[in-house]
Amino acid sequence: MKKLTLSLPALLICVTMMTQSCKNSEDQIPNPFLVQEYGTPYETAPFHLIQAAHYEPAMVVGMEAEEKEIADIVNNPEAPTFQNTIVPYANSGAMLGRVLNVFYNLMEAETNDTLQAIAQKMSPMLTEHGNNISLNPALFQRVKTVYENQKNDPALTAEDRELLEKIYIGFVRSGANLSEAEKEQYRAYSKELSALRLKFAQNALKENNAYELHITDSAQLAGLPPTSVDAAAEAAKERGKEGWVFTLAAPSYSPFMTYCQNRDLRRQMYMAYNTQCSKGDSLDNKETVKRIVSLRRQMANLLGYNTHADYVLEQRMAENSANVYHLFDQLIDAYMPVARKEAAEVQAFARQTEGADFQLQSWDWGYYSDKLRKAKYDMDAELLRPYFELGKVQEGVFGLATRLYGITFKENKDIPVYHPDVKAYEVLDEDGSFLAVLYTDYHPRASKQSGAWMTEYKEQWKEADGTNSRPHVSITMNFTKPTAERPALLTMGEVETFLHEFGHAIHGLMANTTYRAMSGTSVYRDFVELPSQIMENWAGEKEFLHTFARHYETGELIPDELVERMKAAQNFNVANGCIGQVKYGMLDMAWYTLTEEFDGDVEKFEKAVWAKLQVLPAVQGTCMSVMFSHIMDGGYSAGYYGYKWAEVLDADAFSVFKERGLFSREAGEEFRRKLLEKGGTVHPMTLYKDFRGQEPTIDALLRRNGIKVDTSVKGRRG
Repeated sequence: MKKLTLSLPALLICVTMMTQSCKNSEDQIPNPFLVQEYGTPYETAPFHLIQAAHYEPAMVVGMEAEEKEIADIVNNPEAPTFQNTIVPYANSGAMLGRVLNVFYNLMEAETNDTLQAIAQKMSPMLTEHGNNISLNPALFQRVKTVYENQKNDPALTAEDRELLEKIYIGFVRSGANLSEAEKEQYRAYSKELSALRLKFAQNALKENNAYELHITDSAQLAGLPPTSVDAAAEAAKERGKEGWVFTLAAPSYSPFMTYCQNRDLRRQMYMAYNTQCSKGDSLDNKETVKRIVSLRRQMANLLGYNTHADYVLEQRMAENSANVYHLFDQLIDAYMPVARKEAAEVQAFARQTEGADFQLQSWDWGYYSDKLRKAKYDMDAELLRPYFELGKVQEGVFGLATRLYGITFKENKDIPVYHPDVKAYEVLDEDGSFLAVLYTDYHPRASKQSGAWMTEYKEQWKEADGTNSRPHVSITMNFTKPTAERPALLTMGEVETFLHEFGHAIHGLMANTTYRAMSGTSVYRDFVELPSQIMENWAGEKEFLHTFARHYETGELIPDELVERMKAAQNFNVANGCIGQVKYGMLDMAWYTLTEEFDGDVEKFEKAVWAKLQVLPAVQGTCMSVMFSHIMDGGYSAGYYGYKWAEVLDADAFSVFKERGLFSREAGEEFRRKLLEKGGTVHPMTLYKDFRGQEPTIDALLRRNGIKVDTSVKGRRG
């Protein structure tokens, strides 16, 4: 989630006119970033006008404008106060913010070689610009003076004091207290880190797009469902090839690994996916991983921390690595014995058909697990897919928000979008007032990163006159595409992903704070997943499914007995799923609790971390770290544990809706008012306790997952 937007101050027009006269010298098309108002509905980004040539000059003008804003603060002859220092600093960077919001969001959702070249060129300049602000001694002295004189000032609101604390600590954590020599070292580290993160992401995208499994023999399609085969035929057609093409995109890869009968092909796909960026070629990320980890450790050391994890966790609910490992220990103790039993059961089932010597491997797990689930529960995930047509799922998810919060969604085709797949919606509050804009982008393409995410093109804040400037939020996913034969039909996993990202979106849509730096999802990373993960709970509830789940051909409501079979199977292999997430979290923490330079083998390091959690045999040559974007390129370094942390919270919080009713408006309004609207204005544990009435424990998660343990074991108290 990249959060860099704000309103445009009047001075920008002067800077713009002096710098570029709002014209691009090549095509004479006005640079849409360099005008005071876009002239679009709700001042949404004018994607239809933006060209690649507009980004660089707009970034330069944006940096110049922000430099002037900072200079005005520093050169103010009056004594530093909250109003003349903190507020203008919080409101600075408007122009640059709105350019970078569009640029970096499209770098993930609709990238190309030109944008990537711009990113490589501008990244060092942007990093230096940021450092010039965060390491400006005169600016920091004014901020420090305000902090020391007014942090307990009763004239400030609670949100004012929280903003002051956040800005002051932000300067300190960005090196403001370093010596001049240390600041220069910090600048060099941060500039190199920025370039390496970009390289890591670009390598991952190129490697993912480069692979395809081209099949011309229909016999090799045995076991694959029609939806998967049709999608592969469509992919081949798009590439001008005969037959079928399978890729590493989730809607292609996942069903292939679950249903393909050909074990050799499953192994081929598995190895292609799990050896990305580790082949020793130009896209290999091993050395990049080592350098990223090293730079983060060295930057933390400069700031007085022993490890990068120590630095990160100081500003998290978990507070320190000991508490993270305590959570992992509880989960391992509770789930690992069950995970081994689950694996043994799948192994025994596979041997019934493959023989007593058959050794289950990672590329077999999805295939035989699915067959065992069918045998135990008469439950095939493909049986659900016809009831989850994407349009109907969207109606159900939007309708859930209407039931809980009273908000409604109306497509507005006048709002510009960046790709034909994208749709834009006006979000209206219960009284009909405008609440936000929501963009939806559902299907994979070569120009889009894999995975699913929520982000913002504009955040929420309140103007000086009290006007509530509302946000523009986007959810981006990689769902199964429609084909000539059938519409886009989702798996249950994709329905849960939709709900998850929509939960993030709701967090952004409901934002209601004074300052943009505090609004929406601007919260601790181990808290930000609560509003998203709690939404997933509705996916398995019959009352919710009955609001939208109808067969795409017959219109038949999803049968109760199918829902019951699904519910019975919902915890099938749940322990292995949990241990898988713990493995990722442990790997993250292992990299970022290093206290010394690492120059060893990345794959060996990874496998050593995972040794005690390995349920199936480790596969040599595979490596997760080199494509683990969350912790290398994204914002989850020393923070991936947050998914499990928030899962404890969401299981506990959802019990409120279970008690009061799945569609309880009262519970929904409390969740909105006490938690969603508050953003980062209040410590997250205070918000949570205000809504829930108590601190969370791990018990609710264990009950939901059907794990039998001593329920006197308590979760981490934050």
